[in-house]
Amino acid sequence: MKLKFNQTDKTLVAACGLFCPSCAIFIASNEDPERLERQAASLNLTIEETRCEGCRSQKRNANCNKCFMLKCTTDKGIDFCAECSEYPCKELKDFQSIMPHRIELWKDLDRIKEAGFETFYAESLENYKCPECETLNSGWDFSCRKCGNTPSCKYVENNQTEIQKRIK
Repeated sequence: MKLKFNQTDKTLVAACGLFCPSCAIFIASNEDPERLERQAASLNLTIEETRCEGCRSQKRNANCNKCFMLKCTTDKGIDFCAECSEYPCKELKDFQSIMPHRIELWKDLDRIKEAGFETFYAESLENYKCPECETLNSGWDFSCRKCGNTPSCKYVENNQTEIQKRIK
């Protein structure tokens, strides 16, 4: 299976360094209408309020529309939080600590700053793809959502214990 999103695209990486193609809501919005329905129901939102085309797109889910980081970086004339003189700010620290898919946020932002966006993007594709079928998975997918391979990707393999702690 050929990887989707293999073309480097800055609109698919959030100001905070989250990689949109590995987001459960992004995946559901682009590939899995049934998953999107389940996520909308669990968030108590409509399907359209849940749908997301990426953190820098015009169509973000209701929760992401509240995000302060894109506005903050735009106002400061920078692309990513790591470029800011206040990095890491309290708001970003609080954001990182809440959800399992944010475990590698500091590493990701540092990588963008050190190696450049294009390198980070290519490495992220590798980090979230299934080693068997190359499907991009989210940090919530312990098994590949297409072929069932466990773990679903390097990210889950490296962080499974911490992810499990954070979802309990």
